[in-house]
Amino acid sequence: RRVATKPATTLLDVFRQHVRRRPRHPLLLFQEQVLTFEDVELLSNRAAWALQKRAGLRRGQAAAVFLPNEPAYLWTWLALAKLGCPMACLNCNVRGRALRHALEAAEATVMLASPGERGQ
Repeated sequence: RRVATKPATTLLDVFRQHVRRRPRHPLLLFQEQVLTFEDVELLSNRAAWALQKRAGLRRGQAAAVFLPNEPAYLWTWLALAKLGCPMACLNCNVRGRALRHALEAAEATVMLASPGERGQ
């Protein structure tokens, strides 16, 4: 039913509804860290600002995301959605020719990676 609505309801829309209705409810538990909807909203807003102002991302430009399974993946995805930028999810275990092929296919203008992926 949500897809049939005009315009379609997106996951970003649903996330924003939860932020408004229950900002201090837990959204994510990672190791000993608990992040609320409000926490993730603030972090994704900061990331969106940085991606737009510092990396120069504009609506429609793809970003390759090379992150491990960590909380930053969530707010990075939300930040890109807020900017209207498609996200090319890259498996952080891929290397060499397979990684090069994925990057070329994504036609990304920016690649986002965790510090642990730098130089590999």
